[in-house]
Amino acid sequence: MHPMTDDILERDAKVIAGIEKLRFFPIAPVGGEGCYLIEADGRRLLDFSGSWGAAGLGYNHAAIVESIGKAARSMASASLLSYVTEPAISLAEELLAILPGNTPRKVWFGHSGSDANDMIVRLVQAVTGRKRFITFHGAYHGGISGSISVSGHSSQQHSRAQDGVVYLHYPDPYRPQFDGDLVQGVLTQLDELFATSCPPDEVAAVFIEPIQSDGGVIVPPTGFMKALEQRCRDHGIFVVVDEVKVGLGRSGLMHAFEHDGLAPDIVSFGKALGGGVPLSAVVGPAEIMDFAPAFSILTTSGNPVAASAGRAVLRTIQADDLIANAASVGETLMEGLRQLADKYALIGDVRGRGLAIGAELVRDRDTREAASLETKKLVYRAYELGLVLFYVGMQSNVLEFTPPLILTKHQAAAGLQTLDQAFDDVVNGRVADEAVDDFAGW
Repeated sequence: MHPMTDDILERDAKVIAGIEKLRFFPIAPVGGEGCYLIEADGRRLLDFSGSWGAAGLGYNHAAIVESIGKAARSMASASLLSYVTEPAISLAEELLAILPGNTPRKVWFGHSGSDANDMIVRLVQAVTGRKRFITFHGAYHGGISGSISVSGHSSQQHSRAQDGVVYLHYPDPYRPQFDGDLVQGVLTQLDELFATSCPPDEVAAVFIEPIQSDGGVIVPPTGFMKALEQRCRDHGIFVVVDEVKVGLGRSGLMHAFEHDGLAPDIVSFGKALGGGVPLSAVVGPAEIMDFAPAFSILTTSGNPVAASAGRAVLRTIQADDLIANAASVGETLMEGLRQLADKYALIGDVRGRGLAIGAELVRDRDTREAASLETKKLVYRAYELGLVLFYVGMQSNVLEFTPPLILTKHQAAAGLQTLDQAFDDVVNGRVADEAVDDFAGW
């Protein structure tokens, strides 16, 4: 390991709080270019994680660099709070333009998906006077109090859930929670709750991930989301769709909710929206978004630098046809993973849409026992070989692929070749258990 990397890792251990870390291997990049991260010794790592999807256009993208530089040089204030700024207005207009439907809407800006979903929780409670929510086991909507309160991920059991939150099973075709029709099983569960312990007139909103990302990159059966939406419409329950990780072209459509024909009331965006700069957004009905002055204010939200980066992201996704690229390269990546599944029984399931892909690792395909340790070893060995990817899932056994939308088929093929070697090394016992002792992950 390069001396500079050793130094950075030591300093990180001393001063960066463990409560904001997920460390899978000893990576300390000093630069980035396109789909590659660069280490101190000049080694280039192909990044299949896209920094958890935040680097939607990769690293050092010319359009983002130019937009940030121009905005920083003119720096028309540092806040939207008490200033009117053109970049924020234009970004809001552009976000509204890409959402289907003609309902009058407005936009709120924040810094992350966590604060966006937190704001939604407080807003819909205030608007409706209802205090309860419907969410899902495995859901991850953020890391601050309001967004944690409507999450259901195993990594967040240290935090108190919101009073009155109702958890449904997110329908998982690989691990079905019900016999028979999986969609009907979940809907029957909801109907029983409405009829007993959770009267629907007490529920403010349902929070939906069109692909359950951190819960295991689970793609729901066709028709489920639309049926759930109708249940909510029948009872005046707001439909909130979290597009933070899987939106803005990643799924092969501009919005992941479009795969199921959803018509959400409120949508949250984050991660890729800022192209690596902290930026989130909530889009909702105008009458709701104007509920009260200063209801949810953040001093630097909507600042010209972040807003300009967001505009560059939206412009590039559309101008460079990155939605089609995500669909095409995603299918190449999926097919390559299926071929690896034919070779390695450790891969139990491959699923996803576009460039939001999961590969679930199991020790036995019949029992589907989670291969959590093997998953840790796999991402560690892949890093050693020059490939960056992380894992997710309630049992930490699902490889997650959220590379930059600019990934090429050639890069996808190169990454798959590296992954093949990593699987071979793990399956044949070449990665010691102690190699991953210092890397807890989720």
